[in-house]
Amino acid sequence: MADFLIIGGGIVGLATAVKLQDKYPQKKILVLEKEMGVAQHQTGHNSGVIHSGLYYKPGSLKAKNCIGGYKMLLDFCEQYNVPYEITGKLVVAVNNSEIPYLNTLKERGAENGLNGIKELRKEEITEYEPHVAGVAGIYVPQTGIIDYKQVANKYAEVFQNNGGTIQYNQKVTGIFQNQNSITVESERSTFHTSYIINCAGLYSDYISRIGLNKRDIRVIPFRGEYYKLVPEKEYLIRNLIYPVPNPNFPFLGVHFTRMIGGGVEAGPNAVLAFKKEGYLKKDFNIKELADTLSWPGFIKVALKYWSTGLGEMYRSYSKSAFTKALQQLVPEIKSEDLVPGGSGVRAQACDRTGGLLDDFYIEQNERQMHVCNAPSPAATSSLSIAHEIVRRV
Repeated sequence: MADFLIIGGGIVGLATAVKLQDKYPQKKILVLEKEMGVAQHQTGHNSGVIHSGLYYKPGSLKAKNCIGGYKMLLDFCEQYNVPYEITGKLVVAVNNSEIPYLNTLKERGAENGLNGIKELRKEEITEYEPHVAGVAGIYVPQTGIIDYKQVANKYAEVFQNNGGTIQYNQKVTGIFQNQNSITVESERSTFHTSYIINCAGLYSDYISRIGLNKRDIRVIPFRGEYYKLVPEKEYLIRNLIYPVPNPNFPFLGVHFTRMIGGGVEAGPNAVLAFKKEGYLKKDFNIKELADTLSWPGFIKVALKYWSTGLGEMYRSYSKSAFTKALQQLVPEIKSEDLVPGGSGVRAQACDRTGGLLDDFYIEQNERQMHVCNAPSPAATSSLSIAHEIVRRV
């Protein structure tokens, strides 16, 4: 029996556990995680960037929670000695057609409260990144780097040290609500609680369906693949270098990221994964793929973005095409400078009309809350999202 039961031991679920505990120190709070450790999926496979709040529509949940969560994250890291570094980042327009949206990004950043963003002329870009080519750029001083798996582990440690419980290898299979409580069944156990909070990431839509019988959205898994620069070419990248993103597509494009633990990553692309947790090209789950392909919203997305999708898929199988995309930012990069890196799978919610949800999305009733869309910058925003969840609880 628990007063609150959280499904999912990723960074948002664990942050929620910490914030619930702060608010209700006498309550029994339980986290169920289907794996044998925390942060095994989206949290442990991302690029480790502390996002500034540059990209997000002013007033949106993403904007509010990224700006608020940024400070909360840094305060937490200072308090518990989690390493991070504020590096700043460069966003580069590689042709004149991208300059209007680059200007829009600068204006958005200013509206979201970011101070010190600098407009850069072509000749000024190399003052920040000597090997970058572009026609214009902006420098965003607030962006940083961190290891979010380390952050999540610290959340878990703080939560457990204060009396919270995490149970592993507990894949949830059933949720049954009655007037006074909820019964949650896993493959191994049965739990009773007054309130559940679904932070199941890639499986948040599945948990929402069995809990609320809600079928308004589907989580589409997109795999992002990375290369790493060979050590002798790491000098080409000082910090973080991003392209101007496609404003109609919810991904930021392949970019360069210096990692907090050393090394430089290049990527990710964004290709449809044939399995919710399909980190390899060969990973395949017929039921999950059929779930995606039969979703009316996905069909509309595929028809709308087929050209972009084919380009992403081509880059997935062609190292030379991936290299060519990176060369738009850093022309000196060669194919032999890149070695395979890791990959991650992003949970991107899609509605029935073909809309790729661009903001955080939460469904709830009197005893259940389901965080059904929490893509980037959810890791940066985790404590702020958790604060909002507790407020709604």
